[in-house]
Amino acid sequence: MSIQRNRLAYVGFVALALLAGLASRRFFGGIPFIGLYAGDVLWALMVFFGFCTLLPGWPAGWLALVTLLFSFGIEASQLIHEPWLEAIRATRLGGLILGFSFVWSDLLCYSLGALIGYLMDAYLMPGRYRRILKR
Repeated sequence: MSIQRNRLAYVGFVALALLAGLASRRFFGGIPFIGLYAGDVLWALMVFFGFCTLLPGWPAGWLALVTLLFSFGIEASQLIHEPWLEAIRATRLGGLILGFSFVWSDLLCYSLGALIGYLMDAYLMPGRYRRILKR
C-alpha cells in the first residue's frame, strides 16, 4: 500500500515547527531546559516534516532515518571551520540552518525530534491510524 501525504499540510507543519523553534529561543531562552534543547528538537521535527513534504510516498521510519542522517551531518559540519563555510554561518539564515559549534547533546535532541516526527506521522495523522489498526 502506497503512503500519500498532503504536501500542503506538511508545509504547514514545517512552518509551525519553525515558528515554535524560533519562539522557544526568543521567549523561553532564559528557561534552562527549554532554552537549551527545545529549539534543536523542533529543528529536527521541522526537517522531518520537510522530508515528508519532499518524499510524500516514503514510510515514516525511512523519513526519520533520513532526518537523523541529515541532522547529524549538519552537526558534524560544525567541526569544519573553512572561511567560506564561516561566511555562510555569519548570515542569519546560514547560522540558523548550519549552527556554529558541535555539541553532543544536539545529537540527542535531533534523535528526539525525529522520533516525535515519526510518532506523529505514523500514529497521529488523520486517516493514517486506521491503516495501523487494521494490521
